[in-house]
Amino acid sequence: MKRSLVIALCAFAACKDPVDQAAKKRIFSPEDPPQAVAAASQKLPPEEAAASVSISRRILGMGAAETTERIGPHTYNATVTWEWTSAGKNVRLKETRELLSGPGGMSGDFLARMANTNEQGVEILRVAGKVYARSTYGKDGAGTFRQRLRDRGMAERVREEASGALRDFDQLFRGRLKLNAQGTSSLEGRTAWKYVVTLAEAPAESDSRLPSIALPKAGPDETTKRRRLFYDARTPRTLQGEVYVDAETSVVLKARLDGRIGVKNEEVESELRLVVDSSLGGIGKLPAIEAPKQFLPDEDKPDGIAAALVRFGIERKSADGGVPGPGGPDAPDDDAE
Repeated sequence: MKRSLVIALCAFAACKDPVDQAAKKRIFSPEDPPQAVAAASQKLPPEEAAASVSISRRILGMGAAETTERIGPHTYNATVTWEWTSAGKNVRLKETRELLSGPGGMSGDFLARMANTNEQGVEILRVAGKVYARSTYGKDGAGTFRQRLRDRGMAERVREEASGALRDFDQLFRGRLKLNAQGTSSLEGRTAWKYVVTLAEAPAESDSRLPSIALPKAGPDETTKRRRLFYDARTPRTLQGEVYVDAETSVVLKARLDGRIGVKNEEVESELRLVVDSSLGGIGKLPAIEAPKQFLPDEDKPDGIAAALVRFGIERKSADGGVPGPGGPDAPDDDAE
């Protein structure tokens, strides 16, 4: 009995251990809400965006899922114009971005489209949790949708990029977008704060240093060198525009920004003019998002590559994603004998 009493006392003392108590609290605590849902619950007073850099950057950098959680179904459109001038040459590219968002930011339906004047584009569709994708380049128009059973987050990345024109602009200009309040106005039947945008004197980027980039043994290629030079040496020169922020949800309803970034080194001096024009409408209205009636099935290996391998005597024996069909789960098991 004495030994049993000692064991019971030791067990009771262990239960009172602060470390054990903290561990049990973490294990049995309610699950945290998804990041977009938690972010949408945060209060971002739009009237304080001019005085607070953290609030203004949160508003300008708001993601697609959080935006939908805050304001509901909507349609987003943006045009982005890139114009490079260097060594007497001028290169111009225009992008169009479109996002149709149904209700439910985290798991809701959406249709994202992106295209540019170089006949490059992509279209992503998510309906009832199923993802379909297709390229939209070529003179004959869009290709055929292909279902993506193994999406691996591609749909979310495209959705964020399609709706992130302001965020991209803010990052390229090193967070130097300064908002100057101009009172309120009405957009889409909603009250919105109007801000005139100018170039701030100091960048708002964090001083934290990222790990050094791992380079190949032979060094980076010329394209990578130019990209790194632009990223490291870019200097915002001019910036003007206006932004309208919804007074109730802190979502940007409309924006137009026009700015120039300079890059100078020992050999040449270049300049990028970037113009973004975006609008958010159809608030509260369910957009027309339907699954395609005809689409190609998902494949673990495209037919063209598989056919080439077969010609060289390398046949596909198993699928890497459990896709029905040749080499899929219905195929004979190599280890069955």
